[in-house]
Amino acid sequence: MVVLMRERTEIISWLTDMDGVLWHEGKAIPGAPELIKKWLEAETKFLVLTNNSIYTPHDLSIRLKSGGLDVPESLIYTSAMATADFLNHQSPKSTAYVIGENGLITAMHEIGYVFTESKPEYVVLGETRNLSFDSLTKAARFINAGSKFIATNPDATGPSKDGVLLATGSVAALLTRATGKDPYIVGKPNPMMFRSAMRKIGAHSETTAMIGDRMDTDVVAGIEAGLHTILVRTGISDDAEIAKYPFRPTEIMDSVANLL
Repeated sequence: MVVLMRERTEIISWLTDMDGVLWHEGKAIPGAPELIKKWLEAETKFLVLTNNSIYTPHDLSIRLKSGGLDVPESLIYTSAMATADFLNHQSPKSTAYVIGENGLITAMHEIGYVFTESKPEYVVLGETRNLSFDSLTKAARFINAGSKFIATNPDATGPSKDGVLLATGSVAALLTRATGKDPYIVGKPNPMMFRSAMRKIGAHSETTAMIGDRMDTDVVAGIEAGLHTILVRTGISDDAEIAKYPFRPTEIMDSVANLL
């Protein structure tokens, strides 16, 4: 079933979420490989977005290919990259205390940031599987001393085959509790991530669509960025979930296969 709310004939550029839209539990979602191939062959402007800040685009491209989805690393944009782009515009080549994995560390190094434990301008928090009490204590002390608090994304948990994993939002909440300071979050649902992504591919909001599976991140950020929004049912959203929100996507469809 496809619920169409307006025509998409003027759409020439695409932003699409990764998990729940193109990819699920290590495999490509039916229709996703064909859609990516169609865009590549037509030289359509597009980017695959993810709030996952653990991996570099190179890492993600290899992981996707192993599950049947061939996406060039140049067409993957992570919340770590969006965070680095934001900081590069705000305070070029400054200093930061960073909690995160290779995806965030690489993105920060690429913009010339210096990692320090001596009065960093920013504390930057990304997703990590290697938290330590020492690193959290240092982060809290730096924030209390005046370092600006940045987080790559607000997701409190992430999925795994064994159940939920604590994610960036949960750790950010701990630091907020300890310092009284909320982080500035760069990734979805901040529409800034979409605007940064559009700049990378030379797209404009009037002719760009966002495909996502979450009302609280993909759709709301797409609406706030002025995009044509498409919600697919291959992720976490069903009719009951959609009905909870005071806004609606432009279109609702079963999967990206409906776009072929």
